[in-house]
Amino acid sequence: MAARASWKGHLKVGDLACAVGLYTAVSSSDRVSFNIINRRTGHRVERQFVDSETGKPVERDNQVKGYRMESGDYILIEGDEIAEIMPESDKVLNVQGFIPCDGIDKLYFDRPYHLSPVDAHDAEALALIARVMLDGKMAALAEAVLFRRNRTLLIRVQDDHVIATMLNFDYEVRSASSVFKDIPDIKFDKEMLELAGHIIATKQGSFDPSQYHDRYEAALVEL
Repeated sequence: MAARASWKGHLKVGDLACAVGLYTAVSSSDRVSFNIINRRTGHRVERQFVDSETGKPVERDNQVKGYRMESGDYILIEGDEIAEIMPESDKVLNVQGFIPCDGIDKLYFDRPYHLSPVDAHDAEALALIARVMLDGKMAALAEAVLFRRNRTLLIRVQDDHVIATMLNFDYEVRSASSVFKDIPDIKFDKEMLELAGHIIATKQGSFDPSQYHDRYEAALVEL
């Protein structure tokens, strides 16, 4: 089955533009998943929203989003209020600038997508952009409205493919200094350094993803 694009639009670099699609590069859809079943009847159990105080079911028309205040009270936010502030999508990945390929902390990496041209004409334009980026060892920073929110993406060439990685916002990335202390500056003798270096050297290699297996998933399949 041919892959379906999660998003389609145009990649725009100044006056140069081409139609592209974003295809999910990482997916958990192949994992084993379970439904909750009523042991007595064998029927699937459905999730139901109930009032936390009365325990009675709440119909969909009476369900509304609420923001909890420090006092414990809630501010109710209606669906049309949220809809009004959602950014409108123009279906454009607008490149804001270029940075070195290693110019961003990988902590900001969120979800990767394969970025692919829509047709042969677009493939030529995308290939031109990719070649210039590859020759200059550059990556592009682009902005777009994706999945109802404004997003920033890092676009880079990797193994003759174009990858667009959605980035976390600054407020979403926690500083290591708030969790960890700096690595202490300890003086080690020469023999200890050489021993540690030898141990590490014997473990050196390259990353081959096929050599790493999800043993839990395999056990579920076997079960």
